[in-house]
Amino acid sequence: MKKIPFLVLLIGLFQTSANNLTISNVSLTGQDAANDFTLVEFDLSWDNSWRLGSRRDAAWIFVKYKIGGVWKHATINYVDGTASNDGHTQPSGSTVETPSDGMGVFIYRDADGNGTNSFTGIQLRWNYGTDGVMDDDIVDVQVFGVEMVYVPTGSFAAGSGGTGVNEFTLTTINTGLATTTPAGSGSHGGQAGGYPTGQTSPNNDSWPNGYNAFYCMKYEMSQDQYAAFLNTLTRTQQNTRTGTDVSTDAITNVYVMPNTASVSFRNAISCPSSGNGTVSPITFSTATPDLACNYINWDDGVAYADWAGLRPFTELEFEKACRGTATPVADEYPWGTINLHTTLYTLANAGTSSESISNMGVGIGNASYNTINPSPNGPIRCGIMAASATNNTREETGATYYGIMEMGGNIEERVISIGISSGRAFTGLHGNGTLDSSGDANVTNWPSSTNGLRGGSYQHQESNMRTSDRIYASASNSNRAAFMTFRLARTAP
Repeated sequence: MKKIPFLVLLIGLFQTSANNLTISNVSLTGQDAANDFTLVEFDLSWDNSWRLGSRRDAAWIFVKYKIGGVWKHATINYVDGTASNDGHTQPSGSTVETPSDGMGVFIYRDADGNGTNSFTGIQLRWNYGTDGVMDDDIVDVQVFGVEMVYVPTGSFAAGSGGTGVNEFTLTTINTGLATTTPAGSGSHGGQAGGYPTGQTSPNNDSWPNGYNAFYCMKYEMSQDQYAAFLNTLTRTQQNTRTGTDVSTDAITNVYVMPNTASVSFRNAISCPSSGNGTVSPITFSTATPDLACNYINWDDGVAYADWAGLRPFTELEFEKACRGTATPVADEYPWGTINLHTTLYTLANAGTSSESISNMGVGIGNASYNTINPSPNGPIRCGIMAASATNNTREETGATYYGIMEMGGNIEERVISIGISSGRAFTGLHGNGTLDSSGDANVTNWPSSTNGLRGGSYQHQESNMRTSDRIYASASNSNRAAFMTFRLARTAP
């Protein structure tokens, strides 16, 4: 039997120190040359996991491989989505769930509980023959992970009934048919800033309006995640997905997202200043891997989504992820109240994996916005509010109904907008793991160049953080800005 004769083990450490998601001990085992598959084995752990009934967090796990110089996406076996039938091995205490497109798996605890997950000896069946890999090819394999939160199917309210003019008219979304999306009122809620005149809904019923179940990233994209993404691209693709021209051997503006010679607004993703050549990919790194990643434009974010087998999410999914099934509170923030800390934050251990806030508001909502954002100016660590909280309540940690972090403040998040025609054409397709040769996403009916913004940022006033605020929901901003990032989703299997 021919076997894959050589494997470079690439150990992944991804996500943030908030939950310390770690992938280690990656190997290939159990090759079946007759049926063209092998097992990708690894260990997986992350802190502060939870499950309570249908409410849970999970890790989205996907595999990349290369033969020679180009990283490609591995196809994971799917029969009916269960590990036993799909040929996977799930350790005790875990559930492995495979979507039908084989882009990856969701792994989560199999019973109620909370704390650290530590799963050893996970095995995923990789159908390498489907991917065109030969039995005796020499391959490198890398395993990636993104922490997600499950948002179950169910009705929810869009709009809060608040005093502002920038909301949807308060409406209950009780069906998955997107043509039932809410109308709006005011300059940004419904017509001029929300929908064009005469257009009050998406033009297809595959548009994800939040009713049906989906997974949402627990945190905003981190600098570590984006640097790891860049490190799997070709040189041409890297040049497209960075702000700096990285096509030359010598590079002056080594901080490649803001296109500067020094750190700008805390974005420290960088490349070497010389010795880069002009053909081979560059290796990027960041001194602040756990900080949320700013300077992400629309095309950067959807490229990451396509590469990871995820998708952008809609502004109604944003509201569902924040509010859940709770009765709306007028002008509420993502933590479900209008209570808000107003004293300037102070950072401890700034820039490190243990960055925290030393003067958190106790018994009140916490988020980073313009008048209280700490120094140095810029985004703070993913999950910092939960890590710094005294009482660990939803309000104090700034968590949404489902436990998703920093949906209000820190960095503004790009969403699929109903108020832009290309947004209304979105049909919810997922990424296929492959970018075009230039480094752009190429999924049918994904909006390109620009779309809406939600959630406010460290540069915005507190009202922009409100769950239902739509003042920038139709903003046309394609720049790599210091206050913009991405959070991604995937429709639940």
